[in-house]
Amino acid sequence: MDDAQQLLPAYLRFVRGVVDSNDLPLNVSREILQQSRDVEAIKSGCVKRVLSLLEELAANQKEKYTTFWKEFGKVLKEGFAEDVGNRDKLAKLARFASTHMGSPEQNVSLADYVARMKEGQTAIYYVTAESFAAAANSPHLEIFRKKGIEVLLLSDRIDEWMVIGLTEFEGKPLQSVAKGALDLGALADAGEKAQQAKEAGEFKPLVERIAKALGERVKEVRVTFRLTESPACLVVGEGELSGNLERLLKTVGQKTPAVVPILEINPHHALVQRLNDEPDERLADWASVLFDQALLAEGAQLDDPAGFVRRMNTLMLGLTGSA
Repeated sequence: MDDAQQLLPAYLRFVRGVVDSNDLPLNVSREILQQSRDVEAIKSGCVKRVLSLLEELAANQKEKYTTFWKEFGKVLKEGFAEDVGNRDKLAKLARFASTHMGSPEQNVSLADYVARMKEGQTAIYYVTAESFAAAANSPHLEIFRKKGIEVLLLSDRIDEWMVIGLTEFEGKPLQSVAKGALDLGALADAGEKAQQAKEAGEFKPLVERIAKALGERVKEVRVTFRLTESPACLVVGEGELSGNLERLLKTVGQKTPAVVPILEINPHHALVQRLNDEPDERLADWASVLFDQALLAEGAQLDDPAGFVRRMNTLMLGLTGSA
């Protein structure tokens, strides 16, 4: 058969070979395999053999495996969604780009990542984006770079579906840096936590004003400490669609549930600090600009680009006048 789909799953469709068997049940036309225990046993054996060969290649011939991954890595990643029983083996075979290497080459294994984890680090952190540049320059990485914590940079389209199946490795959960409230656990000392709680209280009035100005565009506005250089960023709740996945689904005509993002503001940024003194009318424009900038930073398109430009021009003229 030119294409024996019953003998290998779709994510191993690059494999070519010959299966030797004493007997294969065929249907009346003798062209299509019938489903049977024999066929399932052959399929299981073929998958096991192919993955074992790849494990040997990855362990003993790293350069050849790197070449293989460049060609077929995206296809192999489909296995995390298709083949639940072999997820652990696939996790050992997967390769990624990361902030440790700083290049788009996908040559970091999860075992490599775990070996470099900081003392007290309990999760494997990752960020997804439409391109390597967008992932590498994501504002969500700022606190991780400051603390020297490695983050996986996922920019293949299949990665959004891969992380649904790849939830942990050797007992360590994979955690998106753009979902939920940031909790670095033991990586944040007691002094930092106390200072953060104090600043969150001081900025509560501004947070409430920004939330009122943005209305239904945001689920919540809160102070964040994941940013060190950017004034604001957008995150979604745990279990919700990421902004990147939502955009991918829309490009293929899929309907998605409405996901209202959370706007996080950096209390140490000069722009955010300046907003405390702004009247409500101008604050509304500043809040919209912060929100739109955060959208652009994660690769999204603005619903009203002309409105964004108009607000930017008005605010820049106001700053010039005050100077």
